[in-house]
Amino acid sequence: MTTLLSSDDVRRAISRIAHEIVERDHDTSRIALVGIRSRGDMLAKRLREAIQKNEGILVPLGALDITLYRDDLTRVGNAPIVRTTEIGFPVDDRVVVLVDDVLFTGRTVRAAMDALVDFGRPRAIRLAVLVDRGHRELPIRADFVGKNIPTQPTDDVRVHLSEGDGRDEVELVRAAVPA
Repeated sequence: MTTLLSSDDVRRAISRIAHEIVERDHDTSRIALVGIRSRGDMLAKRLREAIQKNEGILVPLGALDITLYRDDLTRVGNAPIVRTTEIGFPVDDRVVVLVDDVLFTGRTVRAAMDALVDFGRPRAIRLAVLVDRGHRELPIRADFVGKNIPTQPTDDVRVHLSEGDGRDEVELVRAAVPA
């Protein structure tokens, strides 16, 4: 196991992404953050706090469960765990920043966009991720990235956040090489 991002690295990445979001869309009254459950919503909350600290404004915050929008739903089992979606603001004409922990194949983001447009028609959808590990299967790219990390498709990137795991850290677990 290799540590890719320490607690300080995670903090700095979130701070940098918060600045980049505001720099890209100067009209902060149109920005909203929506985290993809389960770690994206924690990161979205941190981004919101960083934007509030830097800009003195509180952007709307939501959380999105994509379970029923997944294209592999039949493969995840007979009783998938469906969490709540909490979007308590209109998404119409907003710049919605979807937030997730790791961008890999792009399928989670595709499902999140499908789920989001069920709530209205955003002006734009942007994507912020803590880690982009490559290996896209769909034509999706992040607008804001904490760190690009080259991986093998079989590797495992594990994001730990203090809210759920007691620590902030990103680890890489290499797949075992067959003998």
